[in-house]
Amino acid sequence: MNIGFDAKRAYHNSTGLGNYSRTLINSLAEYFPEHEYYLFNPKFSSKFEMPPKANIHEIRPSGYLSNLFPSMWRSNGIKKDLKKNNIDLYHGLSHEIPLGIQNTKIKSVVTIHDLIHERYPGQYSAFDIKIYNKKFRYACEYADKIIAISNQTKQDIINFYKISDEKINVCYQSCNPIFSKKVSEDDKQNIKKNYDLPKEYFLYVGSIIERKNLLAICKAQLLLKDTLNIPLVVIGNGGKYKAEVKSFIYKNDLINKVIFLSEHKHAGDEGYKSAKDFPSIYQSAIAMIYPSTFEGFGIPVLEALFSKLPVITSIFSSLPEAGGDAAFYVDPTNAEEIAKGMKTIYFDHQLCENMKHKGWLYVQNFTAQKCATSVMNVYKGLW
Repeated sequence: MNIGFDAKRAYHNSTGLGNYSRTLINSLAEYFPEHEYYLFNPKFSSKFEMPPKANIHEIRPSGYLSNLFPSMWRSNGIKKDLKKNNIDLYHGLSHEIPLGIQNTKIKSVVTIHDLIHERYPGQYSAFDIKIYNKKFRYACEYADKIIAISNQTKQDIINFYKISDEKINVCYQSCNPIFSKKVSEDDKQNIKKNYDLPKEYFLYVGSIIERKNLLAICKAQLLLKDTLNIPLVVIGNGGKYKAEVKSFIYKNDLINKVIFLSEHKHAGDEGYKSAKDFPSIYQSAIAMIYPSTFEGFGIPVLEALFSKLPVITSIFSSLPEAGGDAAFYVDPTNAEEIAKGMKTIYFDHQLCENMKHKGWLYVQNFTAQKCATSVMNVYKGLW
């Protein structure tokens, strides 16, 4: 089978959608080598490269107009290239499919990660909401199958878009396999030295936006200032909300207690941009704190559990699906609960070890092979 993918995020995106795309494509190519995988990339990128496998092929637009307007090629003109490459099935990896693909003989699948713009429209511009609504609804209506990355997302698709339950498959995602590999003490020390990391720290990973709730962790730190004076290391960046968080930090004298790695001199290095250094940073931390108010899934939780790192996360949305019985759950709007979780994990060493053990067992449900197999089963159901 010749399988095509919308590979824009795989080549250009460093956050969740990019990680999902790269991990899934690599896993499918490895565990199902009998198929050919065509990655439709609207323009050249030096940011990410796919591994040199014989069954992975990058396809970029040809012709003057397609190169001049790559977004139009991706949303419409791509159909010519799908036919040219004899694509049997096309997978839109991030919420959209080409216009009119249902009028071709090419089967289509779309992955819907979340409908956060429907739940929290105030966090998006009116223009973005209009575009997202149009693309997401179109994809859900005309794709032959929908993959939801969690039961939470599946239920949202049913509730908001009135899509039939039978059309939607829940296929959990995995994460980069590098997080499951134990890092040597020497490597951890070298990375800590390179990024000027403190001896002990808690860890936050994710875009610095309102729903991911970094401010709540800072409020918890303030509550713990006299009892557990441990810094927080932040992997991620943001704009307006980050400025709000930094304002709180300055006003409450927490400047030395929140370390933004995106502002470090080595944040431009390949090891940071490619996330190659992240397993060392994870495995050197006390715990991951991920108090998001809403997620489609929550890949950083998986990355932490694969790293045998305890996790404090939200009881809301899909995060209990990501953390299973291994995480310490809190109300993300309650800084006192977050502070309690930080204090408990820091001082209760037996609990910590139990969480690491349970976490490792639980994430075996999310190995790259299992997640790729669930997606391949969706493909085979259409072919």
